[in-house]
Amino acid sequence: MPAPFTAEQRHELWRASPRWLLGHGPRQLGAELAMLAQAAGNTPPDSYGSGGTLEELEAELAQLLGKPAALFLPSGTMAQQIALRIHAERARCRTLAFHPTCHLELHEQRGYQRLHGLDAVLVGRRERLLTRADLDALAEPVAALLLELPQREIGGLLPSWDELSAQCRWARERGVALHVDGARLWESAPFYGKSPRELCALFDSVYVSFYKTLGAIAGAALLGERDFIREARIWQRRHGGNLVSLYPYVLSAREGLHGRLPRVPGYVSRAREIAARLAALPGVRVVPDPPHTNLFHVHLPREGEALLDASAAIAEERGLTLLTRVRGCDVAGHSVVELSIGDAASALSLDEVEAGFRELLERSAR
Repeated sequence: MPAPFTAEQRHELWRASPRWLLGHGPRQLGAELAMLAQAAGNTPPDSYGSGGTLEELEAELAQLLGKPAALFLPSGTMAQQIALRIHAERARCRTLAFHPTCHLELHEQRGYQRLHGLDAVLVGRRERLLTRADLDALAEPVAALLLELPQREIGGLLPSWDELSAQCRWARERGVALHVDGARLWESAPFYGKSPRELCALFDSVYVSFYKTLGAIAGAALLGERDFIREARIWQRRHGGNLVSLYPYVLSAREGLHGRLPRVPGYVSRAREIAARLAALPGVRVVPDPPHTNLFHVHLPREGEALLDASAAIAEERGLTLLTRVRGCDVAGHSVVELSIGDAASALSLDEVEAGFRELLERSAR
């Protein structure tokens, strides 16, 4: 077992590592800002939500995703709370329906309730996908149904197209608004053999993220009908999100959309190749197997702190960062690692990734 590192030492070693398995690797701020400066050219800055590259990007997104209008926002948290507030007011109903692992429930300090006075019905079981049968068992009226594609907290799982369509029919039959948490919608399309536009056609409102697989600095977009987006702009100001200028985020989002969106099918294919190698290791389980997107969970028969120290040691000695976070799980002595595959993994061979995880397991067992 390697000598324990402090949390600060681990992060320093991981960041200094020249090779990464995760995402696109650590950000190089100088190079990134220089790239954005070159991409900006002579484009004038946006001002309080209009002009410049901001309007161009919103128009491009609306066309790409097949919705009449789009609104660029600083964060997905803001985008989704705005969308659900509008749906609730239009329905004159304060209750929403979503899965127990929904981002709004786990990671937003219950903002939907504290800021907007909305209630939530948690539908389905925490450890598995939401189903049409779960919705059929819902007894009380709801204003909106939020579906997350994929469901990150349980491994990036996606329902089948038939199941997803059945859930959407449930909402349509009852006059319930449909909203998609599409933070990873770009990555979900290959699973269905559909375009992002075809996926968005199922929903009344759509949220997409730019900073995850597309690798932007920050930023999100909310899409829907024109009157919906006009109303969302009012809520953007109420939330303090109508900043004097957003052009650094907009430029970064545009570069990610143009440069990385075409690579997403390759990220998904690579994730499946890596997952197949890891699933063959003793005591290791991949969820789902094979992955539905470029994100998947790896269950490892080791304690979390031991894995983090082993990862730091490998980064120090081999110049390779394999993981930087772990999650607990229900099995004592086991941990879960979330892997999201992007540009960084393209520089690693499958043999190198497999050998790295073998070493990780060996070191963390000492």
